[in-house]
Amino acid sequence: MVDSADVAETATIGDGSSVWHLAQVREEARVGENCVIGRGAYVGTGVTMGDNCKLQNYALVYEPAELEDGVFVGPAAVFTNDHYPRSISPDGSLKRGDDWEAVGVTCRTGASIGARAVCVAPVTIGRWALVAAGSVVTKDVPDFALVAGVPARRIRWVGRAGVPLEDAGNGAWTCPQTGDRFRETGDTLIEETS
Repeated sequence: MVDSADVAETATIGDGSSVWHLAQVREEARVGENCVIGRGAYVGTGVTMGDNCKLQNYALVYEPAELEDGVFVGPAAVFTNDHYPRSISPDGSLKRGDDWEAVGVTCRTGASIGARAVCVAPVTIGRWALVAAGSVVTKDVPDFALVAGVPARRIRWVGRAGVPLEDAGNGAWTCPQTGDRFRETGDTLIEETS
C-alpha cells in the first residue's frame, strides 16, 4: 500500500494485494489475496472481493457489492447501490445513511467489466461474463455472456479466455483459443466437461 491510499483500520487486505495512490478502502471491506486496487478507486463499506481481483483506476464499487475470485473492473466503471437515489426526503430534509436500503452488484468468478461501464444494482454478472466498455447493465447477465450497449444486451458468448466463441452448430460452441466446448440451451451456456 502506498502512503496516499486511504484504507480504514477495520478493512482487511489479503496478502500480496496492492492499493495504489488516492484509492479508498472503507470500513469492514474485505479484499482477498493478490488483488490490485488502482489509483483513485473506491471500495465501499463492507464490500467483499475474492482473490486475484483487479479494480482499475477510478473504479467505484459501492456497498454492498460482492466480487468473487478473478473479477476485473475496468477504469472508471461504477457499481451503483440505490433503487431510488435522492439527496433529500419528500419533506426536503437531507437523507442519511439509514434513510434508504442499499442494494448491490454481484460479480461471479472471472467476470470482467469494461471501462466506464455502469452496473445498476441490484444485478448479478455471471461467471466469466464480459460487459463491454461504456455499457449500462440493468438486468442480470448470464454466465459466459458478452453484453454491450445502453441498456446492455447479449451480443455474443465468450469463454474463459474472454474471446468470442465460434458456432459449432446444433447449439454447440467452441473457444478458438482454448478449445473448450459449450452447449447453448435457451438463454444459457453450459461448459461441457471432458
